[in-house]
Amino acid sequence: MISISDFGSASNPLTRVTSDFFGTSGALSGLKDFEFRPQQQQMAVAVARALEDERPLVVEAGTGVGKSLAYLAPAVRKALDENRKAIISTHTINLQEQLVEKDIPLLQSIMDEDFHALLLKGRRNYLCPNRLQNAMSGGSEMFTSSELEEIKAIWEWARSTEDGTLSDLDFVPSTRVWSQVCSESHACTVKRCGFSGACFYQETRKQLAEADVVVVNHTLFFTLLNSQADFDESGEGFLFANDFLIFDEAHTLEQVAAKQLGLSISQVGLKFDLHRLYNPKNRKGLFQLTGDSQGRRHTMKLLDDIDEFFEEVDESCEWGEWGREFRIRDPEFVEDTLGAGLVEVGRRARAVADLADDTTRNELAELARRLADCRAGLAMFLDQSEDGSVYWVEKSERDSISLNAAPIDVAELLRPVFFERDRPCVFTSATLGIGERDLNYFRNRVGAQDVEAIQIGSPFDYAEQMKIHLVKEMPMPNMPGYEEALVKWIKHFIQLSGGRAFVLFTSYKLLQKVAGEMEGFFDDHEIELLVQGNGKSRGQLIDSFKEDETSVLFGTDSFWTGVDVPGKALMNVIITRLPFAVPDHPLTQARLEQIEDRGGNSFMEYSIPEAILKLRQGVGRLIRSCEDEGRVVLLDARILGKRYGKAFLAALPEAPVVIED
Repeated sequence: MISISDFGSASNPLTRVTSDFFGTSGALSGLKDFEFRPQQQQMAVAVARALEDERPLVVEAGTGVGKSLAYLAPAVRKALDENRKAIISTHTINLQEQLVEKDIPLLQSIMDEDFHALLLKGRRNYLCPNRLQNAMSGGSEMFTSSELEEIKAIWEWARSTEDGTLSDLDFVPSTRVWSQVCSESHACTVKRCGFSGACFYQETRKQLAEADVVVVNHTLFFTLLNSQADFDESGEGFLFANDFLIFDEAHTLEQVAAKQLGLSISQVGLKFDLHRLYNPKNRKGLFQLTGDSQGRRHTMKLLDDIDEFFEEVDESCEWGEWGREFRIRDPEFVEDTLGAGLVEVGRRARAVADLADDTTRNELAELARRLADCRAGLAMFLDQSEDGSVYWVEKSERDSISLNAAPIDVAELLRPVFFERDRPCVFTSATLGIGERDLNYFRNRVGAQDVEAIQIGSPFDYAEQMKIHLVKEMPMPNMPGYEEALVKWIKHFIQLSGGRAFVLFTSYKLLQKVAGEMEGFFDDHEIELLVQGNGKSRGQLIDSFKEDETSVLFGTDSFWTGVDVPGKALMNVIITRLPFAVPDHPLTQARLEQIEDRGGNSFMEYSIPEAILKLRQGVGRLIRSCEDEGRVVLLDARILGKRYGKAFLAALPEAPVVIED
């Protein structure tokens, strides 16, 4: 056991003890397989200094730096010394699992002084035993026979589960059933559930009080930031009194913030809430349970009105051949035929709640609140009352319609939250820059113009471990012969590496077409082809790819980032085209228009930087350890034929470039 004295004490400056901790003879050096990484020490010291000075910091740390330990160690030390909570927010489940299952336990094993870390999930992930008991009591007035069977299965599971979260359940319950038994703020309260010791969410709240480190995802972070009511805390913190924040995978900050600070009202979601009041098909629901015929009539009428309203919305949109989003530029593009019904059903739910028992009263009151929120959101959308927002209608693959709005520029919204007060918060990722040293593009997009930014390179020797291959005679992506050439060169490079390849696409349609044309090639060479969208989940595809070291994986957007495959299973990353975002999504359109309206060049100022970031993320899949080696193949002639191609190459790791004729 390494003494905590190796990591300093409360009387020592955080920056100095952090530097010692990561030094050649510091606490980490006592670990088996320790390898001193000056880049990791540099990042850790920068984080410690920002935490010590109570100020924000932006850090790009290249792959292999070991950034999670570099921010965890000083964050834990500060949390213990000052009796404050460190909030660690991530974007992907993979990183959460790494933190909770690997990095935090490793740090706990080094330190004599114990610290408590907790993975916090959204409250709807937790089972509420009181609501489960109420669901069991609701019986046939509330649930169908198949739903009752699910509730009984959850009842049995609840007797043995340790954490009581949905991910621990050994089957996937219907959304309707889980919504009736999970923790929700109206029913699962400290007063109702907090004293029994049996409620999983309330027990998690108690653990939160003792936690030094709390791990969340970005979506939950913004949800809690918007409410700040769940934990009833006061003080100048983000989620808790006097806490501080580490925001990892910060390259996703702008997109996550835009979504979470925006609006989405879906036809399916609205009908789902109404069916909790009354479902005419199976005659179940709270109005059935309470015997309220007037509530049932109002609900049935509103359900019909919803279908008619969204049908009119659908007919008012010009979808195009492949379009799933249609931008709404003018207020009141359809008449509001739902507002009165939402008010009426909500009013009826509150009236019935006044006569019901405590359990039913809480459920009815919560649904009435949701209908009121929906009414306000619908009015905001149709009136387009939020300046600086873009509005659009979206159609799911199952043709369900939703109304959406999002702020075009989140920088003005994020700046006062993160960057204008003396509160320590660190934003880090392996890909924040587009080739500039000051990370100016990222800082401008999120409102951090005046924040210190540092860029720390990777410890990997890219000049020895990686080669970049370009194809000189490749047709432009929009020219005849591109797809045929794509198939030809994919075959060529896969044969060179004996499989072991990721082939990254920007179009799912093109992915499917190329995969179909290459089936015979893979059969002839006895190479397993794993294709996104052909039945396996993302996790299953990655597991299969790792198990069969000669396999090839065709993937689109989600495989460009957050995938870690060290070793010989991945020695070839083939990128089919530069990842320019197609400017057909309304939010992208609005951002481009905003730049043009102020006299800028949207292609140079937004489209190219975003594509460079995405390309860096895709290229970053290849080298994941000091032993890895391989090639990156860029099958897009624009990188050689267009002036901006130099910007893409300059942003990539310094590795030998091979030009194929």
